[in-house]
Amino acid sequence: MTSRLRPVQPGKTTLVAVLDIGSTKICCVIARLAPRPEGKALRGRTHQAEVIGFGYGPAAGVKSGVIVDIEKAEHAIRNVVGMAERAAGLTLESVLVNVTAGRLGSETFSAAVSLDGQEVEKADIVRVLKAVNSRSVRPERSIIHALPIGYALDGSKGIRDPKGMVGEKLSVDVAVVSAETLAMRNLELVLHRCHLQIEALVATPYASGLAVLVDDEAQLGVACIDFGGATTTVSVFNDGHMVYADAIAIGGHHLTLDIARQLSVSVADAERLKTLHGSVLPGQADEREMIAIQPVGASHDEAPGQIPRAVLTRIMRPRIEEILTAIRDRMQATGMMDVCGRRFVLTGGASEMTGLPEVARRVLARNVRNGRPMGIAGLPDIAKGAAFATMAGMLVYPQVCAQEYVEPRGRGKLTGTDGYLARVGNWLRSSF
Repeated sequence: MTSRLRPVQPGKTTLVAVLDIGSTKICCVIARLAPRPEGKALRGRTHQAEVIGFGYGPAAGVKSGVIVDIEKAEHAIRNVVGMAERAAGLTLESVLVNVTAGRLGSETFSAAVSLDGQEVEKADIVRVLKAVNSRSVRPERSIIHALPIGYALDGSKGIRDPKGMVGEKLSVDVAVVSAETLAMRNLELVLHRCHLQIEALVATPYASGLAVLVDDEAQLGVACIDFGGATTTVSVFNDGHMVYADAIAIGGHHLTLDIARQLSVSVADAERLKTLHGSVLPGQADEREMIAIQPVGASHDEAPGQIPRAVLTRIMRPRIEEILTAIRDRMQATGMMDVCGRRFVLTGGASEMTGLPEVARRVLARNVRNGRPMGIAGLPDIAKGAAFATMAGMLVYPQVCAQEYVEPRGRGKLTGTDGYLARVGNWLRSSF
């Protein structure tokens, strides 16, 4: 597909462009990454992002992150990219793009090689990573991220850099995030029609975590849930690394459809009701507080109907509980409820719903907080909320991408399924 994204160089200023393609909105941001001192909450972030161009508009031709109408998607993308280009006064040739579609998921792969009591050298690291690579490649799926969780020598785990150490056996665990190749190809195709190259793909749950988590959370163990329009994603971080990612095809727009169907109102009115009056936590006055609704097909001169706010809560809460329960069950099945520790962070547009943290605490049995993007200057007010966490995380990604090795062998080929270690030698030369 594309060459591996080059990390931003310490002490140097660079420009980055990101494109967040969602099911309900699309946004494009052009930002200047300038060197800055390390911050306490964002340790390891070498640069400060300053937005110089921003474009935003409704999504079209996209469903649950999948391109379903290439012409509509192309038109919507061109609109928002054009807005960002005009604001920044430049023309884009390539962008970082988020990935939610294609049955996004992660697996942990392990491998070991013999050292015969010798010192660990570059070649040994190459061998063990190649051994992982041979196990992770699947023809129907494309690797998006491959993040080493940790090395081990003779069973002693938690080694970050084994070079120069002595042992009998070197092993490594790698978290591999992948998606279906066909979905990725359609994403690449629509961007080519917009005359844009994909500089790098970034999994939505990874980007969201990069945007809203503080360093101590990522070290001790935390899960980040991003409530998107048609998809909800989750990522788990531990010991500073993302170790798990998953996505389910239910999001905030499904709540809108539930309201529209059960109250017989238009989708636009249902979205308004959800935004202005929606809550998933019953209140003492909800039975007495009345909300005006306009049924579908009613003439404008007819008096609007009224419902208690409690009715709206009873419609919305089951869907939120369904999403949270599905995430909890999938994490329990993979052992990730133990890995994530005692904390969940909620982000995404639907995360700002009244009462969601309280319901999440009950369903997940964990501490919960809401997360917003941090460390980005120049964002318009509309883009400072949790709905833009993925976009913000993609601005962080160039600062941390050196940790991974998703490397296609051929130019112009989408997310090569032939392995992420094709150019691991380049990484080894720059890292050791």
